[in-house]
Amino acid sequence: MRHDNDSWDITTSVGSTALFVAASRALEARKAEPLAVDPYAEVFCRAVGGEWADLFDRVDADPKPEHILHSPFGEQFVNFQGARTKYFDTYFAAASAAGVRQIVLLAAGLDSRAYRLPWPDGTVVYELDQPQVLEFKRRVLAEHGDEPTAQRREIAVDLRDDWPAALTAGGFDPGAPSAWLAEGLLMYLPAAAQEGLFAGIDALSARGSWVAVEESVPLPDEVFESKREEERAAGNEGSFFTLIYNQRHAPAEKWFGARGWVAEPTPLADCLDRAGRPLPAEDPEVGAMISAIRLVTATRP
Repeated sequence: MRHDNDSWDITTSVGSTALFVAASRALEARKAEPLAVDPYAEVFCRAVGGEWADLFDRVDADPKPEHILHSPFGEQFVNFQGARTKYFDTYFAAASAAGVRQIVLLAAGLDSRAYRLPWPDGTVVYELDQPQVLEFKRRVLAEHGDEPTAQRREIAVDLRDDWPAALTAGGFDPGAPSAWLAEGLLMYLPAAAQEGLFAGIDALSARGSWVAVEESVPLPDEVFESKREEERAAGNEGSFFTLIYNQRHAPAEKWFGARGWVAEPTPLADCLDRAGRPLPAEDPEVGAMISAIRLVTATRP
């Protein structure tokens, strides 16, 4: 179970969720018409080895085996990751075109955008996460022979601590425009830490800055506790519902809007529909969970 001072590497607790995302991005990239291609996602999974490498060995043997379609990497979860990745890739392209050269990836995990996106000259990408997670990514990509396409700076810090001080100490300039990303993050923070995260972004963002956030509506408490009990009964301690907080402060659109930002929310379901991957009518529970997710972009005039 989570506690206030818990920590993790890439294979434990919250860190392991980055591997689920990477595996899903890698499976998306193998489709005939992928929504987004992350060439490093499979590299990370194979570097961890074990079940993560075995997954892709099985895919190599059978590109669409039943055991994958009915696993945590089922079709809807892979579609979700593809659509989310495309949305935020497009967000960074727009921010870069607007002249932003400071990029901040909050809880960067196995996000490989510092390596795979075509950043303009002079771009600095700041990656904030637990030290062991950052070290794993740096080592794996160095061993793979890859270099970032922008200047990459690691900020080893827990986002429940004083991360703004760590970021500025790492060279971040609050006087210059910046583009921030909180992707797949808020649910792993208690409400007070979510509020602190938004406050830190607001305090460090000059005019012309951008922020993008993924957020979701919490489940009813009784539903959330039922899901946790299902995981415990199945012997899945440390799985999804034991890692997240069923809490939320003010929605990003309202929070940033009240402070002078111009925010535009996009339901994830709309992203999937525009991509030709609508929600499954035959699985209302999955549909309801995805429908609760919104992707929000805000700019500071």
